[in-house]
Amino acid sequence: MSNATTTPYQSFLSRHFAVLLIAACLVFIVCLVHLFGSVMVQRVVIEALIRIVIVVGIYIFTGNSGIISFGSVTFMAIAAYATGWQTCCEMLKPITMSGLPSILRDNSYPVYVSALTSVSLAALAAFVVGLILMRLGGLAASISTLAILFILNVSYSNWETVTMGTASMVGLPTYITPWIALGAALIAVVCAWVFQNSARGILLRATRADEVAAAACGVSLYWSRLIAWTLSGAVMGLAGVLTAHFLGTVSINSYFLNLTFLALAMLVVGGMKSLSGAVVGVVVVSTIVDMFRRLEAGVSLGDTTLSLPAGTQELVLAGVMIVILMFRKDGLMGGKEFCLPKRWAVVRSESVTSERNAQ
Repeated sequence: MSNATTTPYQSFLSRHFAVLLIAACLVFIVCLVHLFGSVMVQRVVIEALIRIVIVVGIYIFTGNSGIISFGSVTFMAIAAYATGWQTCCEMLKPITMSGLPSILRDNSYPVYVSALTSVSLAALAAFVVGLILMRLGGLAASISTLAILFILNVSYSNWETVTMGTASMVGLPTYITPWIALGAALIAVVCAWVFQNSARGILLRATRADEVAAAACGVSLYWSRLIAWTLSGAVMGLAGVLTAHFLGTVSINSYFLNLTFLALAMLVVGGMKSLSGAVVGVVVVSTIVDMFRRLEAGVSLGDTTLSLPAGTQELVLAGVMIVILMFRKDGLMGGKEFCLPKRWAVVRSESVTSERNAQ
């Protein structure tokens, strides 16, 4: 029997294999698209990367706490409008958004400064809201997050002198490239991974498994949830900035129930108890949605054009969710992370032992 030993390199690789694999796959895909992809393919990849930021942002709180958040998209809207106020055309703002403070109405700011301040504003808003909501638990907490989403939607829809109401804010610079979207996705994934492996993240997952037992052991439910909620708000704010500067427009209707339920569907399909599940869910659902969206638009076959009825993608997505949850109630990943194959680990350990014996 060989005396298998573990090297520091192997230990690091085993502990962080999931996040390293996710990062490597994302970088590889973006490199391929940069070298060989058309403009349309690049847009599809950017959309998928932004969705990863959104779903990972929701996962940071929902996946670790077990409380489903219906209101995380609120912080996307806050950041999207904040960056729009700072970077929108100076000639349009006095006409369309006369209620803005003069420091915003009469000036424009660099895109990276606006991104930083917008994400910070989203995190601050999440912290302030969380001071109240994180005292709740279970279904009450989930419903209260939905209430926050409705409050923001109604407020922004009627604040016409500042948000233009239900009309779209236009004129934002569009600077999101596949590389910028990749960088944002990697930041979101690393933040989620570091938090879930931190002391606070481990304590929060303990409350998810058994809230009463965790509280009896001295785990602070309130502060653990508040930290996760605030970090989730910051990542969602980053997603809002990406969306605004990818589309070049901001509309309050874009940050409401449709986006909320699509993001939650991605998280549920992949598995809300693991970061790997969040990323896998984005890939699977995005593929289904984009494929059937193209089929609804019509596919040319010779002289004929075949198209599916409108709404087919929603029906197919609902069916896929039902089938997956029937056979994998914890999602495709079953609540597990990508892990280093045990066979490779054993072979690697034995090879290191042999080398040391030979020396």
